[in-house]
Amino acid sequence: MSAPATTATWAVRMSQVSKHFGSVQANRDVTLEVANGEIHALVGENGAGKSTLMHILSGLHTPSGGRVEVLGRDVTGWDTNEAIAAGVGMVHQHFMLVPTLTVAENLVLGREPRRGLQLDEARAVEDVRALAARTGLRVDPTRSVAELSVGEAQRVEILKVLYRGARILVLDEPTAVLSPPEVDELWTVLRGLRAQGDTIIIITHKLDEVVAISDTITVMRDGRSVSRLATADTTPRDIARAMVGRDVTLAHDFPANDLAARDVSSARAALEVRDLVVRGDRGTPVIEQLSFRVQPGEILGIAGVEGNGQTELLEVLAGLRRAHSGRVLLNGQEITSLDVRARADAGLSHIPEDRHRRGLVLDYSVSDNLLLGRQHHFTSRLGGLDKTRIERHAETQIRAFDIRPSDPTLPARALSGGNQQKIVIAREMGRSFTVLLAAQPTRGVDVGAIEFIHSQLRAARDSGKAVLLVSADLSEVLALADRIAVMYEGRFACVLPATECNAEILGPYMTGADREVVS
Repeated sequence: MSAPATTATWAVRMSQVSKHFGSVQANRDVTLEVANGEIHALVGENGAGKSTLMHILSGLHTPSGGRVEVLGRDVTGWDTNEAIAAGVGMVHQHFMLVPTLTVAENLVLGREPRRGLQLDEARAVEDVRALAARTGLRVDPTRSVAELSVGEAQRVEILKVLYRGARILVLDEPTAVLSPPEVDELWTVLRGLRAQGDTIIIITHKLDEVVAISDTITVMRDGRSVSRLATADTTPRDIARAMVGRDVTLAHDFPANDLAARDVSSARAALEVRDLVVRGDRGTPVIEQLSFRVQPGEILGIAGVEGNGQTELLEVLAGLRRAHSGRVLLNGQEITSLDVRARADAGLSHIPEDRHRRGLVLDYSVSDNLLLGRQHHFTSRLGGLDKTRIERHAETQIRAFDIRPSDPTLPARALSGGNQQKIVIAREMGRSFTVLLAAQPTRGVDVGAIEFIHSQLRAARDSGKAVLLVSADLSEVLALADRIAVMYEGRFACVLPATECNAEILGPYMTGADREVVS
């Protein structure tokens, strides 16, 4: 361990903490020391034990061994109610708000101010307004949560734990779905809370953000704490090396892609969308008259805050959802009415944004998941599945895509999130295709897996494949794309060469500040 804190006053001190679930050891003698009034980043690869450690701190898990202290008091083995009462609050990555209630009703839920037996709505609104003003987390307490943007919902989640008296906040991937301006606003709020004496622990995979916002960093690997770093003396490369145990090629190590420097001219687009109209689940339009082309040897990146039609677009292109009108062409051939299997056989691959819901059957083996949707290519002459070919295929893909553990008989749920994603990547990129739809390809995976997945996407592009990349991570789009489109309210607000783009240029388009329709 390096760079010890200079103060002896700890908001959180966890010493030699261990946690096992049956035969699985999630934490191994972990030490975590977080000073009062600092922003502390907790980083590590998928499966390193970060979330388990924070669940112990917030009372969701009881440690198998070790000691947990909060503000100098031994709280080892406490429960969630005790943690909340002591001022520890955790904001989870997936929002836990009731969409039909107002902001104020969500915040006071379970601690409602009352006038007699009734909720005192006026006081609830007043209390929330005062808290929002004090913290800088601007939000209208009378609005329904269903009407909020993603950034506003994030503010409500933080306000909710502050309303319950939290002075030690744990934020799990707080910027996962925020636009650049919303990230800047969040940093302003967190710095304000720190100035008021609050302590903040952030779990994140975004190393540039770690350097931008934190004071101190704890790195975990294989369930252990391996480094404690002073952020001012650290670079993203240093953090990545500590996380993975080797040098890692980061996304920003690559120059912006200059499409003009490569010959991607083609008489026929690999993927062409014409006048696409898509209606949502409630029948209202979510994509309106959208037209674009992706050339062979090109990555077209679609940036934007989630919920602006990206999911519906990819589902229509993959054959998972019907378009209201418009056409989709693959290598010049109409595929608008084809089903998923026919599109795959025609050369379309699809990495879905939700690997658990769309990409994997978690109780199936790794070998079976590598086969999903392609079973008809592995039949024997007798009509059944050719097990020898299936096993050989699985071994080849596991080796080529570095899936760990390398046992093809393990159920997919036994693997880490990053290795589950590699199964999907291997299945969709390890076969013959001409167009790849890549939706959130590195969501929730660690820096080592991100490096590998990015290298696979670049290799596909460089071999002449067309890639349509949709990502809520703007830095990922900037690192990979040749051209970048920003999607806002079902349309492209802009389409620009990657060499002309940065977060400052694209951010206003993502929030609708610069609105122009590009067809």
